[in-house]
Parts: sequence; C-alpha cells; structure tokens
Amino acid sequence: MKKIKENYNYTIYAAYLGYITQAIIVNFAPLLFIMFHKSYHISLDKIALLVTLNFVTQLTVDFCSIMWIDKIGYRVSVVAAHIFAAIGLIGLAVLPNILPDAYSGILIATIFYAIGGGLIEVLVSPIVEACPTEKKEAAMSLLHSFYCWGQVFVVIVSTIFFALFGLKNWKILAFLWALIPLFNCFFFSRVPIKVLVEEGESMSIKQLLSNKIFWLLALLMMSAGASELGMSQWASAFAESGLGVSKTIGDLAGPCAFAVFMGSSRLFFGKYSEKINLKRFMFISGVLCIISYLLAALSVNPILALVGCSLCGLSVGIMWPGSLSLASKALKRGGTALFAFLALAGDMGCSIGPGLVGIVSEKAGDNLQRGLLAAAIFPFILILGLIFNSKFTKVTDVSLID
Repeated sequence: MKKIKENYNYTIYAAYLGYITQAIIVNFAPLLFIMFHKSYHISLDKIALLVTLNFVTQLTVDFCSIMWIDKIGYRVSVVAAHIFAAIGLIGLAVLPNILPDAYSGILIATIFYAIGGGLIEVLVSPIVEACPTEKKEAAMSLLHSFYCWGQVFVVIVSTIFFALFGLKNWKILAFLWALIPLFNCFFFSRVPIKVLVEEGESMSIKQLLSNKIFWLLALLMMSAGASELGMSQWASAFAESGLGVSKTIGDLAGPCAFAVFMGSSRLFFGKYSEKINLKRFMFISGVLCIISYLLAALSVNPILALVGCSLCGLSVGIMWPGSLSLASKALKRGGTALFAFLALAGDMGCSIGPGLVGIVSEKAGDNLQRGLLAAAIFPFILILGLIFNSKFTKVTDVSLID
C-alpha cells in the first residue's frame, strides 16, 4: 500500500483506467441505439438527444469545475467522478424497468454517468500533466490512447457477450461495466496526486478569457470533439441500419475499427513525438478526416463506407490530445481552469457533432449518410483554427518532420 502512495506510475495507471471508464460511458449506450429504437420505440432524433444530453451534462460539469475543483481538491473530485459513473451505468440497467417511461429512465441514467464523465475529462489530463515525468506531449497522447483501447475493449467484450448471451441480457453487462469505475474509486483514493499549478500562480479566468490564443485553442477542442464523436457515436448504427450488415459485423467494422485506428494514431505520435511537428500533423489529420467523412457519406459500396469510418478514427486520433498539448505549451499558467475550459469546449463539440448527424439524418428520412456528410464541416473548422493559431503564434514550419 505504501508503494502505491509514493509511486506516480500508479497515478498514471489510475488515469488510464479513468479513460477506460470514460470509454465505457461514451461508447456502451451507442451499441444499444438500434435496440432502444426498436424495443422502446424511441425515434432517432430522441436517441440523438441521449448523446446531446450526455455531453450537455458534461458541459455543465466542466463549467462548474472551473470554479470548484481547486477548492474541493483533485482526489475527492476524481473519486466522486467514478462513483457517479458507476451509479449511471447501474441506473441504465435498472431505471427503464421501474419508471413508467423507459426513455425517462435512460435519460436519468445518462445524466448520472455524464457527471462522472465530465469530471474525469476535466481531471485526468491535468493529473497526468502534473506528474513529475518528461515528454509531456507523448504522455498526453499515450494517455488518450487508452480511451481508444477502452473503446475497443467495450465493443469487443460487448459483442462477445451479446453473441453468447443475447442482446436481451444487456442489463447484466451494464452491471459488469460498472465494476471498473468502482474499482478505480479505490485506486484513485490511494495514489499520489500533485496539483498542476500552485495556488496563487495560475492565470485568472479573466486573463484566460481575454487571451486570443485561448479562444483558438477552444475552437480546436470543439472541432476535435465534434469530428471524433460525429462518426464514432453513429458508427454502429450506420453500419447496421445504413449499410445493412449484421449488428456483430457492424460493431466490429464500425466503432471497433474506428477505435483501433484512433488508438494507433495516438500511439504513433506518442512514440515519435520528438520528431514530428504537432501542428502540421494535426493539419494533415484534418484533411484526412474530411476525406474519410466524404468516403463514408458518399460511397454506395458498404465496404468503402466502412473504410471511411476506420480512416476517420486514424485522422481524429491526434486532434484532442494534440489540442491539449498545444494549450499546455501556449498557456503554461492556465492551471485547472484552462483544462476545464478546454474540456467544456471539447464536450460542446461532442454534443454538437453527433447531434447534427442525428438531426440531419432524421430530416433526410433516417438516412445516416446525409448526417455524416453534414458533419464533414467540423474537421474543416479545425483546419482553419490551426491556420489562424499558427499566425498568432508566428509559426513558420512547413514540414511535418522537424
């Protein structure tokens, strides 16, 4: 026990589990979207509202974190985050059966695990950033890769579970997923945790909000969240209903392949970060993201459309952790408030992206390809943000490799 309390490697391990918890929160329910649609007779626009509610709740938590996290403390907050996540996952299995309206039960459960997800998103990155380690860009990219491997883990285990025990037993799986955040509550209560910036040394909220670079970084985070979730939240439903493949193949070829490619991108950057120009890498990723959205949305061949989904995972991999790394370098005294504001912007994108896909798809007669086509606007916005960011910071690099 003493070894855990003194070793920051365990802090990083707990952070990894935190992002696996985040992956469960974000990706488990979307695997059930078509089941919700058919079993509970919930329309696609209402299902899209579940995604929006998830991230609107996280937005609210992000905003409150700006004022309260430093007062409450990292440890209490991150333990509470995992408790909320576990309650939400358990509620997802229980509440639809005990409330008169199943949809209301799902909404309530979504709010609970979204509170946990919002706190995790705000806290885990600065906790790792504050650890006494080197190669911060690589550490941040590796940390966020665990969200991807968590997503793969969620999809594969869920797919195997559904194949063995049937989709009708999904509530049992929800209970099993809740064990991970419950375990991490204990882990985070024991590991050493440092603050990012000592009290009195961080930038004020007014200083952050009056900084032009901050607003460009917030735009990058918003675009990153929308680009990533616009595809990943609808990949399973898109493959199953839009392309006409089975649920098992749809889950593996859609969100699972998306996550593998996204995690591979983050691992690649984590390994070669010292040789790669981060902004140029993000720019190229933005271009590839537009291509992948167009491929998924316009292809009449299901295989090419699924390739588009996978390539999208590869392209968005660096966007979120890369934006955080740019922020850490540009605003060194940003502290917890900076990460909370960026999480706020990112979660706003995570709400807007899938929401736009769902709304456009509903208006187009449940045509998800039309919705994905509309979402191609987000990586384009990210590219514009990178261009303006480079002008403000007077970056003149023109090559990918430094």
